[in-house]
Amino acid sequence: EYPFHRRVSGFTSSLRMSSAETFIPTSVDLANGLHRPPQKPAILRKISAAQQLSASEVVTHLGQTVVLASGTLSVLLHCEAVGNPKPSISWAKNGEEVKYNDRLLLQPDDSLQILAPVEADVGFYACNASNALGSDSVSIAVTLAGKPLIKASRATVINTESPAVTVDIGSMVKTIQKANVTINCQVAGVPEAKVTWFKNKVKLSSTQHLHDGLLFIANVSLSDQGLYSCKAVNLHGEVTESSQLLVLEPPRPLPYLEDLTAVLNSAGPSTHSGLTSPSGTKLTVSPGSSALIGCAVDGHPTPNITWLYSGEPLSLRHQLLAAGQILQILNVSDFTDGEFSCLAQNEAGSLTQIMSLAIQEYRWSVDKLTACSASCGHRGVQLPQLRCLLDGAEVNASSCRETPKPSLQPVACNRRDCPSRWMVTSWSPCTRSCGGGVQTRRVTCQRLTAQGGSVPMSSEACAQVSKRPVDTQNCNRQPCVEWVASSWGQCNGPCIGPRLAVQHRQIFCQTKDGTSVSSDECSSLPRPLSTQNCWTDVCGVHWRVSLWTVCTATCGNYGFQSRRVDCVHVRTNKPVMEHHCSWRPRPANWQRCNITPCENGTLLGRGEAGQCRSRKEGRVVSQKRSTESC
Repeated sequence: EYPFHRRVSGFTSSLRMSSAETFIPTSVDLANGLHRPPQKPAILRKISAAQQLSASEVVTHLGQTVVLASGTLSVLLHCEAVGNPKPSISWAKNGEEVKYNDRLLLQPDDSLQILAPVEADVGFYACNASNALGSDSVSIAVTLAGKPLIKASRATVINTESPAVTVDIGSMVKTIQKANVTINCQVAGVPEAKVTWFKNKVKLSSTQHLHDGLLFIANVSLSDQGLYSCKAVNLHGEVTESSQLLVLEPPRPLPYLEDLTAVLNSAGPSTHSGLTSPSGTKLTVSPGSSALIGCAVDGHPTPNITWLYSGEPLSLRHQLLAAGQILQILNVSDFTDGEFSCLAQNEAGSLTQIMSLAIQEYRWSVDKLTACSASCGHRGVQLPQLRCLLDGAEVNASSCRETPKPSLQPVACNRRDCPSRWMVTSWSPCTRSCGGGVQTRRVTCQRLTAQGGSVPMSSEACAQVSKRPVDTQNCNRQPCVEWVASSWGQCNGPCIGPRLAVQHRQIFCQTKDGTSVSSDECSSLPRPLSTQNCWTDVCGVHWRVSLWTVCTATCGNYGFQSRRVDCVHVRTNKPVMEHHCSWRPRPANWQRCNITPCENGTLLGRGEAGQCRSRKEGRVVSQKRSTESC
């Protein structure tokens, strides 16, 4: 028996344990407690079946289930622990530290007292004992009217290394594949509640879980992912708590990347591409080109990819394709040194894959020489041949325009005495321009030395090497020809102007002796005209005009005068038909004259007697002279 007396809410309550209830202090010697060696904390546990303790004032030890009734005024949860050094006691409710107030009291003996309990006080209360060597924890359930209660956790547990993991129901579980997962569903209730397990709302068979509310999932894989629910039922009600199980797969490299092939096909054949790898790969590229670098990784959940250059985030021109799995370098020349790395991360771990770029350089090569310019003598040279190379292959010379050219020095070659040979001068001018002439040149036998000098040799020395060239030859053997013209023909054509009639003659090509030949023989000579303009006697006409007559009036608007206009022959001065002069403008034969206002009267006209009429007096006035006004 373990007597316990406690002042509770101003009165004394005593709860006597039954003889079936005993405390077992494991490895604890109470008599010699002061001299015990160091020991981890151990909480005294009560061994008894779950039973309801109902009273207005309840005092209980860990291991019991407390049922709150309408008349319950106080609950005292007692916790006793042993250890060396003495353990410190703390209380938690549903996994969270108890916040003490005027209803939740921590007693001097580390017991927890709940005054005037309400529905919000329902839950699992854990007593935690700890010292420098370790800790121990035991829970007690406080239920309302015996309804089922599940000890739930709201923690997120991530397991990336351990082969086994155990969590309370209500937790979010993220674990690697092939680990063993145990989900604990601790249930309290009076009477004892029945536990049923579900996965994604589908009931699990009893073979899939163990006793005491434990669900065991061995060697988990992606197919085991889902929502696992624990349902507790008794006469007073039911309650359900769930845990989400996510199976993690750390990032791992893949041997290929389908998206890279698709992007490469659209980028064109000149784009370089390659995949990163954990050990590092090398991609050889040409200057100024673009490159596609793939990060082929897999994992669950899908890894997040971060690209780095020399360990730092990318800052120069680039693009990310295929959800970040492909890095497109627009100009590889922007990245001179360093290596690219893709960091793939998810909750299960991380993976770094590496690639380095080897940028080929355009360079000039002078490994070849031109053919020697001479086979002997003193002027033979070879010039170095410049070639632009890229990775050992010759490319267009314009690719090396940014690279300084090496200095080129001619290389002497074949500097030796030449064999004797015939030397000739230029041909002299031909003695005749046509009909056959002669031209000559000088032929000598000489030997050119390696120092550049020329040594005369006998003709026999050269004759042994080659036949003597000729020193005389015929030239301009074509016959002497000239253009010959016949007499001009008759001048024909209408008279449309001076010397604009046309006459013709025949033109022939013939030799000096009068033999006609093809016109092609005279093609090198200026060809005389075969047509020219000419002048005929018929066209020798012009317009002849007489003097103007006296004006018909001295003033007014009606005076005019005339003259005679005739077409006459230049030589005979006799009139001819006017159409012979039509190629020249015909002069006017009349015109107005004396168009001025009259002062004292208006000229009406002139009669044969030279009279005029006064407008004012209406009488005839005689005219004294023909030039007089009236």
